[in-house]
Amino acid sequence: MLVSGLLNPHVLSLLARVRHTNALVIADRGFPFWPELETIDLSLVDGVPTVLQVLAAVRPNFRVAEAYMAREFLKVNSPATRAAFADGLSGIAVRYESHPKFKQRVPGAIGLIRTGDPVQYANMVLISG
Repeated sequence: MLVSGLLNPHVLSLLARVRHTNALVIADRGFPFWPELETIDLSLVDGVPTVLQVLAAVRPNFRVAEAYMAREFLKVNSPATRAAFADGLSGIAVRYESHPKFKQRVPGAIGLIRTGDPVQYANMVLISG
């Protein structure tokens, strides 16, 4: 029985299948559903869990080489929110692009983890390294 680290068997299974240069999406509560993409929905209630909580949980088990986020994230969120995300993504090269271009990356991902995060444009595509 697992007693520490990631406990969710679906998330563990998904991470075990990510290989070098594969992508994993962590999405906020409003991100569109992608029928062709394995989705693990962790949303419980508004704000639980957050994208940053999921990111912190997967980072010890997943080497992230780079991350992509929507440029709109920078425009609509407070300096405190942007700083929290910068801290959560510390040590990872983050590239910002338009939201439509960002969404074009999603179908190529191994899977998507949906959260209950209300932060606008909090979605990220993580590329394994």
